[in-house]
Amino acid sequence: MRKKLVAWPFATSAVFGRILSFVGVSALCGVLVAGLIMPAAAVVGSAAGGTAQIFDRLPSELIVAPPGQVTRILAADGSQLATLFSENRTPVKLDDMSPNIKNAIVAVEDYRFYEHGGVDMSGILRAAVANLRGGRQGASTITQQYVTNVLNDARVAQGRQNEVVVNGQQKGYGDKLREIKLAIALERQYSKEQILEGYLNIVFFNRNAYGIQAASQYYFSVDAKDLSLTQAATLAGLVNGPAFFDPIQAPEASAKRRNLVLGAMLEHGYINQRQYDEAVASPLQTKASPPRQGCAYAAQAPYFCDFVVNQILGDSAYGSTPEERARTLSRGGLTIKTTLDPRLQGPAQDQVDSTAGANPDTWGASLVTVQPGTGKILAMAQNTRMLKDQGLDFVTAYNFNVDAHDAGGNDLGGAGGFQPGSTMKPVTLSAWLGEGRATNQYVDASRRRYGLDHPWKTTCSPVTGSYDSSQQGSLDLQNDEPTWYRRMTVREGVYQSINTATFASAAALSDFCNIQRAADSLGIHKGEGQGKKLDLSTLGNLLGGENVAPMTMASAFATFAANGTYCEPISISEVTDSRGKRLGGQAQRCIESAVKPDVAKAVTNVLEDVLTKGSGLNIKDAGGRPIKVGVPVAAKTGTNQYNSQTWVVGYTRGLATASFFGEALNDPSLRNGRDVWVNGRHYRSVDGAFIAGPQWAQYMQKAAPLFDRGDFDPPPRNLITG
Repeated sequence: MRKKLVAWPFATSAVFGRILSFVGVSALCGVLVAGLIMPAAAVVGSAAGGTAQIFDRLPSELIVAPPGQVTRILAADGSQLATLFSENRTPVKLDDMSPNIKNAIVAVEDYRFYEHGGVDMSGILRAAVANLRGGRQGASTITQQYVTNVLNDARVAQGRQNEVVVNGQQKGYGDKLREIKLAIALERQYSKEQILEGYLNIVFFNRNAYGIQAASQYYFSVDAKDLSLTQAATLAGLVNGPAFFDPIQAPEASAKRRNLVLGAMLEHGYINQRQYDEAVASPLQTKASPPRQGCAYAAQAPYFCDFVVNQILGDSAYGSTPEERARTLSRGGLTIKTTLDPRLQGPAQDQVDSTAGANPDTWGASLVTVQPGTGKILAMAQNTRMLKDQGLDFVTAYNFNVDAHDAGGNDLGGAGGFQPGSTMKPVTLSAWLGEGRATNQYVDASRRRYGLDHPWKTTCSPVTGSYDSSQQGSLDLQNDEPTWYRRMTVREGVYQSINTATFASAAALSDFCNIQRAADSLGIHKGEGQGKKLDLSTLGNLLGGENVAPMTMASAFATFAANGTYCEPISISEVTDSRGKRLGGQAQRCIESAVKPDVAKAVTNVLEDVLTKGSGLNIKDAGGRPIKVGVPVAAKTGTNQYNSQTWVVGYTRGLATASFFGEALNDPSLRNGRDVWVNGRHYRSVDGAFIAGPQWAQYMQKAAPLFDRGDFDPPPRNLITG
């Protein structure tokens, strides 16, 4: 019987084009065969020879670097705070993958994987014939696909995302030649197991899942080693078309593709008929676990996490440019171990939430703790959330506790500090003691006028500003209550927080500039950050008129706790890359005797009185009972002139904590803290001791016993009684 002639369904010109393509492919196959047997330069034939010369000049080495991986931010105890990634990928060893996924991917993508040398000649010829007939069939082996993925990953790592090759149609003739040569070279350098492991760890499954471990977790909430046959077949089928065969978005198409994979596994002997029948009859069941990355989803301390991220982005140890550092952070698989102590962070967060978290008027509350003598930031909490879906109405990216610069700048999340009020008074006390003066020396706190012509003694910047109601635009100096305009000791002036006593002390100094020097030695600077000095030649700043971040104040008071040793606050203990190599960390940067030890001891001695006989006596619980921390402690209250920003900064030998309550996001002059309701309670005026005080004391009750809680060292007698 004569065979029936079949008309080819394409025009002559199209046939001619495909024939030319076939010739090119044939020449290429000649080159490939020769490449497997002998050097490409030895290939004969004009077409093959020309191609061979191109082939021979192409790179033969592929740099296989670890692909983009998840960065983990850890607390000091190793618990995970957050993950960061541009590609959600967690590499696993081949032995830690289910045999089902290894068999499934080989069966459907490259069943001759264990037989060829990187390029499958028969596969290329089959693809050429299929394409010649108007079909579409790929011929890339797993090795070639791995090469493409490695090259793409390198482009992304170098910031060349626009050069990434998404599919085979984007590859030119030279690209395909290069891929083939690299695949052949790769097979000579790596074992089949190494190539398969690399491929399964790098391949794209979904924008939330790169590599088999991430895909297993995302779609089925299991590890790669525990994938069942049907699960593995589903994922193996997904590789060919992640958008088309997604089991969540396109379950019908995914099930058909899964069954095709199972058929390939049956055909090539990886499963038997019974296993195949049971698997294809199984319903497609997913259990999605979408990854949550970024500090907004941190398990705890999201604002501390964000602070750490900004520390990395500003450190040249992780890249020479901001863009390079960002890629290192999002792709480098870093492990960032921080100083955060979860034993303190939990109570700190609970406290700020109970202080103001339920308040509808969006008052801000925050706590930050640093360790004296090391500078380690142990806790950082505030009563807001970064995302609306986390249960609170007060949502902001602003970090209340740190400088604006350290939170990415004002536009990206730095509140830029607050007016510290009377918590600045220990600075003038330090200058007083630094001149050898005693705390029991009397000053005239009845004086309320300091005009522009006041004869301040200064060797540096001229003193600016005035308090003098006889001059236009100025007012007399005010105390909180009218009964304190009298002579008193410097000690009493501090523990009772008397403004006129602080000014009298400053006026009696032999050099007003010693106040600036004291502030500098304590690390006190403007809330915008970058070490910008707080100008204490301006009179209003003696009483805390310019914004300072809570962390700055906690570090300053930690200097007193450490007998004069100032330590810059640090948040990062160690950073390692994906291979465990140490990249960096923040070393302790401390200055011994930044403040004279005897001066620091004497300041502490005075600040102890704040809590036993001064303004700290108003730190009470809801029942009106004084809150006792239970260990030796020193502190200072602070309130700005509008009663809208209030503080307590206090310390033990082992911890220094700044507690803030007040207006956190807007101009404090536009919203005062007088005649207000907070959490159902009316306040005639909010003072540092009233809300920030209990927040500080109740937190310190839980935190202080975990660290050094011994007695403070006594100061020399001459600085107390003269």
